[in-house]
Amino acid sequence: MPISSDEVAHRAASDAELIAWVDERDRPLGAMPREQLREGGLIGRGTYILLFNSAGELCVHRRTLSKAIYPGYWDVAAGGMVQSDETYAESAARELEEELGVRGVPLTAHEHFFFDQPRNRVWCAVFSAVWDGPLELQPEEVLEARFIPVQQALDESASESYCPDSLAALERYLATRD
Repeated sequence: MPISSDEVAHRAASDAELIAWVDERDRPLGAMPREQLREGGLIGRGTYILLFNSAGELCVHRRTLSKAIYPGYWDVAAGGMVQSDETYAESAARELEEELGVRGVPLTAHEHFFFDQPRNRVWCAVFSAVWDGPLELQPEEVLEARFIPVQQALDESASESYCPDSLAALERYLATRD
């Protein structure tokens, strides 16, 4: 499946966004374009929003092929990088609305942890929300979305490509629920 010109333009704009740049202890160091942060192996801040329906199913979505990291992977969380002028909570609300069209829903804050892989070094803030309304997918970022049982997502992640950072967020969330 080829990448559309709209997706290419969206990625260029996304790569130029000023992202919160932090150190190993999540202390602010300034702002930096997303691409420069990623390519320099520096640390940013990210939000991970686990969206459930009232039946307890988790919304999983497939990322577009134009994404700089994990293109075409399934993702168990909406979210993204915290912009330089945002708090974690502000970023979570913005990302949930942008990616899935979910707005005005209460967000519950959970875990805060450091995820460290090449090209993806990020302090992660995990949120959850419940939503039974329709999803409005952002076509530049999301190919498809569906609600499935949490165990099904975990089982699929053993054989299909799922984003490792959001899986870490889900696993940490589940560990605190037991």
